[in-house]
Amino acid sequence: MTDNLFTSMTIGGLTLDNRVGVAPMTRTSATPEGLATEAMISYYASFAHGGFGFIITEGIYPDDKFSQGYLNQPGLVTNEHVQSWRRVVEAVHQEGGKIIAQLMHAGALSQGNRFADTTIAPSAVLPKGEQMEFYGGKGPFREPREATKEDIQQMITGFAQAAKRAMSAGFDGVEIHGANGYVLDQFLTDYTNRRLDEYGGSTENRVRLLVEVINAVKEAVGDKFTVGIRISQGKVNDYTHKWAGREKEAAIIFGQIGTAKPDYIHVTEYEAWQPAFPEGEGTHATDPAFEKGQSSLAALAKRYGGVPVMANGKLDNPDSASTILAKGEADLITIGKGALANHDWVNKVKHNQPLAVFQPDKILSPDATIKPFETELVRTPK
Repeated sequence: MTDNLFTSMTIGGLTLDNRVGVAPMTRTSATPEGLATEAMISYYASFAHGGFGFIITEGIYPDDKFSQGYLNQPGLVTNEHVQSWRRVVEAVHQEGGKIIAQLMHAGALSQGNRFADTTIAPSAVLPKGEQMEFYGGKGPFREPREATKEDIQQMITGFAQAAKRAMSAGFDGVEIHGANGYVLDQFLTDYTNRRLDEYGGSTENRVRLLVEVINAVKEAVGDKFTVGIRISQGKVNDYTHKWAGREKEAAIIFGQIGTAKPDYIHVTEYEAWQPAFPEGEGTHATDPAFEKGQSSLAALAKRYGGVPVMANGKLDNPDSASTILAKGEADLITIGKGALANHDWVNKVKHNQPLAVFQPDKILSPDATIKPFETELVRTPK
């Protein structure tokens, strides 16, 4: 039975008709200036028409400095950006849907920024892997410059101001992108953050910027506008990364994030229901006070974050989606590839209709306009 997928829920000031959302998917289908297009209007509205309770947008760059990650990525920096997104939001609302803007600063993983020729990161550490060709990149990433305190403050301000613009555009909320290897995740990750100040070293210090961004965004938009944050272990350039401190580290990360009281935490794993720290993985043994690595990352976020949790990762099977809710490990689920194959996934499941199978050769080609690379982390060798 999948009835629990179709119950309503409130997160922050946002009431959702059901528990199923469209996960954020990088598309690079905006104009070169970062404006939302007619194609994007149709794309997002189609998911609302198909019954999804909410839609989280592709990553949107929040400032005109170092945040843009890809050419033809949409922005929320100017009034023109706001106006272009307003048309998307209105189309979604006309179909009865809700839409949340994901705010993303690429940091060291930027491979196309019309505002800057250099990249910044917590430390001058060359990213693993190579740039993604189906997002217009090629070859190794550039070595970033270590962010100054002024850079960090500009990041925080950029997220806060973009959130205000999202509210002006009519969005129902914002999601802070703290996952997938982008700049906030770079601060959180031990091997990309070698700082010696209050933003580096201990887990408490490495999560500090994420907490400060949440606080700044909430202060900018007020209590009635929904604010969430996305968290992952794996990254677009390091799919299998695990937190070295295992559950002890998860407790600190989600506990500190919880103190900022976001309206939800959105966690993504390769398979959302799997243990976050399988036996034998990680460099530190699990403390006896903690479970022996059997909890999913979503369950750990629920346990230590104290706020509603969205789970993402191969949940396009309705039974898997229903089960993770029934077990109390998550409150909502998001799907990516399943949504691309079935823009009406929710309506189909509700009416027991067959689901189309995701066909990556039609989506992940270099010429594709819909590229769900970071929706659910794909363990495909380079």
